[in-house]
Amino acid sequence: MINKKYNEFLPSMESAEDLVSQVDRLCSDIDLLRSRIENEVQKDLNVAVAEFTELKQQLERDSLVLSVLKQLQEFDTTIKDYSTALLEKKYVAAARHLKKARSSLQMLQSRKGFELKVLKALGMELTVQTQNMLHHLGEEWRQMVLWTLPPSKEISSAETVMQTELHLHTMPVKDDQITGASVLQAFAILGELRFRLKHFGQLLLKYILKPLISYPSLRPLLKEQPDAAVLHFESEKPNLEHSSPVEVFGKIKLVLEVLHKHLLNVCLDECGEDDKDSKVVVSEMLGDIIWEEMSDCLIRDCLVYSIPASSSKLQQYIEVIKSTEEFEKSLKNMGFLKGDATDLLKYARNVNSHFANKKCQDVIVAARNLMTSEIHNTVKVTPDCSIAIPKLPNTGAGDNVKAPEASKTAPSELTHLENEAKLSPHMFSLPTCRISASVEKLMDLAYQTLLEATTSTDQCCIQLFFSVRNIFHLFYDVVPIYHKEKLQKLPQLAAIHHNNCMYIAHHLLTLGHQFRYRLTSVLYDGAATFVDLVPGFRRLGMECFLAQMRVQKGELLERLSNARNFSNLDNEDNYSAAKKATRQVLHQLKRLGKVWQDVLPVNVYCKAMGILLNTALSEVINRVTALEDISAEDADRLHFLCRAILEEGPLVFTPLPEENKNKKYQEEVPVYVQKWMTFKELMMILQANLQEIVDRWAEGKGPLAAEFSPVEVKSLIRALFQNTERRAAALAKIK
Repeated sequence: MINKKYNEFLPSMESAEDLVSQVDRLCSDIDLLRSRIENEVQKDLNVAVAEFTELKQQLERDSLVLSVLKQLQEFDTTIKDYSTALLEKKYVAAARHLKKARSSLQMLQSRKGFELKVLKALGMELTVQTQNMLHHLGEEWRQMVLWTLPPSKEISSAETVMQTELHLHTMPVKDDQITGASVLQAFAILGELRFRLKHFGQLLLKYILKPLISYPSLRPLLKEQPDAAVLHFESEKPNLEHSSPVEVFGKIKLVLEVLHKHLLNVCLDECGEDDKDSKVVVSEMLGDIIWEEMSDCLIRDCLVYSIPASSSKLQQYIEVIKSTEEFEKSLKNMGFLKGDATDLLKYARNVNSHFANKKCQDVIVAARNLMTSEIHNTVKVTPDCSIAIPKLPNTGAGDNVKAPEASKTAPSELTHLENEAKLSPHMFSLPTCRISASVEKLMDLAYQTLLEATTSTDQCCIQLFFSVRNIFHLFYDVVPIYHKEKLQKLPQLAAIHHNNCMYIAHHLLTLGHQFRYRLTSVLYDGAATFVDLVPGFRRLGMECFLAQMRVQKGELLERLSNARNFSNLDNEDNYSAAKKATRQVLHQLKRLGKVWQDVLPVNVYCKAMGILLNTALSEVINRVTALEDISAEDADRLHFLCRAILEEGPLVFTPLPEENKNKKYQEEVPVYVQKWMTFKELMMILQANLQEIVDRWAEGKGPLAAEFSPVEVKSLIRALFQNTERRAAALAKIK
């Protein structure tokens, strides 16, 4: 322990104390250094940082000024280089210098917070120089592409555009002359090429391409000259009203080949700022501009007219499709087109749909023209002569749809069902009458269209079938409105319209069934019918004729209203008025008989005339039975007027033009005129005595009782006879 205390501990303690003294000295040195840093170095450091920042900002300003000065110098140099190149007619180099100057100016203008007044002046200078160069390029362009246009701005005929010429001076004769490629390249660098091509394309479409499409007589000619190529027209007599697509494609291809060879076959290395492609062919740019409008014109004025009107000619249309494909292929080879099939080729290939649309449109237009033609041009229809129904081919083994098998019942097994009395062969025929010639043609159109449908594709078949239905819907809607005034005023036309509607309804009953097994399966399953239209057509015909009957009834009653109630006929004025009214009624009936003669079916004619004559007789009977006092002279004159009606009334029944054949219908007047016998009994009363009247009454069982009521007979007796015991006795027997 003593050894450890004195030999080991003390030396270590001494060394520790020595170390403490060294640490104390070091701390004092640190404190001194800290005070010196705080008092001296820190001040110098703050001053140095401030100076450094200021120097840095000054450097940035100087660098910016230097950059601007360099750009200004570059702009100035570029403008000088541009002026030199322009004087030497090096248009591509001049355009590139202008483009470089524009980018320098744009960079200067983009610096925020560094606006220079000189920039405005530089911008104006750049604009002036750009316009100056465009002017020079425009002059070169006008020398390269020279148009000779017709004086008239509107293209109305082939002769109008015959004066059009296009001169292309794009091939240099000498080495130092300007080439068309350099002018187009300069336009492209300045971003003006599309504008120039757009204007050129509009002239090309208006004065060359569209006339070639629209006018078959025009043919393009190329005249080669040493320094130019000249496109112009020559006229030839066209074979057709519209050019075939093959001819049109050939003409357009010739024009585009000339343009491609002499003007547009230029590949641009640099384009304007609006075009980001590295290389663009000029013909492609023009194609983008004119193709849509040109293809629309080709479809509208050429391909539309090449669509066949008959399904039998569809096979020939393959040539048009092939020529369209070749036309587009040649345009792609020249660079006018890019990509896959265009609208033009799609239109040509979709011929089945276009054929159906065109056929349906033609059918509807033809039908409407027939409906709006005159009704009074008529043809006679008899049970023996019907419309020529197209002969359908026999159902073949290869057909998709077959007719149901016929009944296998042997004819001999059905003989016991027959009666001795057989139906007339004309039982289900339309009776003899007159219909409009246009309606006969309309029905023939319907048959022919359905026959066309049987040889068409499924889609076309369906469209054609419903076009036929649309024909009848159109007739239902158009004819009553279009001919409304005539149908109201002219009884003959009302009768013809009635027959037209019945004729159409008659054919509609079987029209669908005749074609059912020849149409597509979609229609075969039940849709191929026209029967649903029959009630509407019958109603349409009846309503028109009944409206005319109401008009005629009104006129008859109006004429009889002028007869002064058939009263006091012993007065000459009253008798004259009654006689005139009677004559007018008979005249009106005779006139109607003439205009309806040979037009209406006999049974309809007789019913119509019977109803009108019955209306007149009913009015006369009502007026006479309403009289309270009839003198002997009045009775005689009334009887005279009634006898005139009785004798001449049957003569209005002349349904047939042959007079000797009308007697049968005149003898059957009581069948059609309900009040005929009543009228005859009234005439008897006017000339009979009391006993004769009582005898014809026969206690309510005689012919007089069958036509008049007891009240009416008593009223007539009181009006005709004076109040005596005999009259009282006679009245007593009328019960």
